[in-house]
Amino acid sequence: GTHQSPVNIIRTDAKPEANASFPLELHYNPQTQIYDVVNNGHSIQFGFESGDEVAFAGDRYALKQIHFHEPSEHTLNGVRYPIEMHMVHHNEKLNKFTVLSVLGYEGRPSPGYEKLEKVLPLKAGEKMPIHQAFDLADILPYNLSPRFHYQGSLTTPPCTENVNWVVFEEPFMLSEEQVNIMKQNMPKNNYRGVQPLNDRGVSLVVH
Repeated sequence: GTHQSPVNIIRTDAKPEANASFPLELHYNPQTQIYDVVNNGHSIQFGFESGDEVAFAGDRYALKQIHFHEPSEHTLNGVRYPIEMHMVHHNEKLNKFTVLSVLGYEGRPSPGYEKLEKVLPLKAGEKMPIHQAFDLADILPYNLSPRFHYQGSLTTPPCTENVNWVVFEEPFMLSEEQVNIMKQNMPKNNYRGVQPLNDRGVSLVVH
């Protein structure tokens, strides 16, 4: 396809949009329930029980899983970050995905990441039930604005298109050691290279 992800986002090229054009609401319970974690051979993936969702452009998408790429897949102004988290949401009726992207940079340790990494290491193909509460706010940037929106694809085969991407400009801070723990539990450089924008535009939403 011609609308593939990830992409290099250039802030000065992004078209400013009012929040009303691409409204985003997070409906995450502070006691979100993680039911398992799996090393699928490509990434570390945490699965969630039903109940948490986002509302995007008038439609609701249920949170299915979060996973990680090291280093980041999306780049901002040509800069590739040490890690990127994808929060994958699905609307069964529309059979469409909305993915939130959080870039990570190295600094002080993150208590949220520490909780997730307690279940590591996992061998490739290994799956572990968890069934524990987790506050997603602990791994999200403090500011969810500005953010970028564009139409793209999943970044793993079959790279299905017609995916809503929301990439937060503010990165999330975690320690170098925490980045290395994720790195050691995933294949080397488990990221897809940036794809051409072609006829697409990127919107910059500030509110």
